[in-house]
Amino acid sequence: MQVDIITIEGLSFAYQGTEVLHDINCAIKEGDYVGVVGPNGSGKSTLIRCLLGLNRVVQGKISLFGTPQSAFSAWDRIGFLPQGLQLFNPNFPATVEEIVKLGRLSKKSFPRRFTSADSTATTQALERMGISSIRNKLIGELSGGLRQRALLARALVNEPDILILDEPTTALDPETRESFYATLQDLNANKGTTVILITHDSATIGLYASKLLYLDKKMIFFGSFGEFCQSPNMTEVFGPQNQHLICHRH
Repeated sequence: MQVDIITIEGLSFAYQGTEVLHDINCAIKEGDYVGVVGPNGSGKSTLIRCLLGLNRVVQGKISLFGTPQSAFSAWDRIGFLPQGLQLFNPNFPATVEEIVKLGRLSKKSFPRRFTSADSTATTQALERMGISSIRNKLIGELSGGLRQRALLARALVNEPDILILDEPTTALDPETRESFYATLQDLNANKGTTVILITHDSATIGLYASKLLYLDKKMIFFGSFGEFCQSPNMTEVFGPQNQHLICHRH
């Protein structure tokens, strides 16, 4: 039986008095693959920042693994791949292996020292992403697709229960994008990793995600793709033709 691992109750959030999220209520279950979609400025990234504690929640409640977010400390159980690959500094002087190993620091208290277990976990993450052969290359020397794989390996190095990704495919070419989606699908299906993926690519996400969350400052829809395909509200938002394209999953 699936259990709720993220619950959001009555969440509202404002920047400098301008409300960007209003009364969000939903529960994400263990093993879900949730596609988060909505127009620019709809609050998608703000929602993720609230989940991760990067925005201080004043109105509403968030629980992670049954623990109120304010008391939650096991952040190594959550992997995060932020937006902004296109803003990456190509001159950053670190190898792929070093970048991935840095992800292990979230498990450590001071003094933070790497151990053989960290090296083993790093090697496993590199192998899982198929990039062991480039472990000694500088991160700035890689193509966009390989760099994104390295950063995903970093997010996975602690074998998190939840993986959150904010527009991860924006800078990728179509072939690399499909490979990236396939990797996420494998993690979700075969390792049971809960995936939350923010994307503008609503047609493609319909091929992979089990649930859709549509935001436009408030929650317009949250449910399975079967429910999405029968939702009159979503027909109004997308139009019948686009809704059909998203629902035509095979």
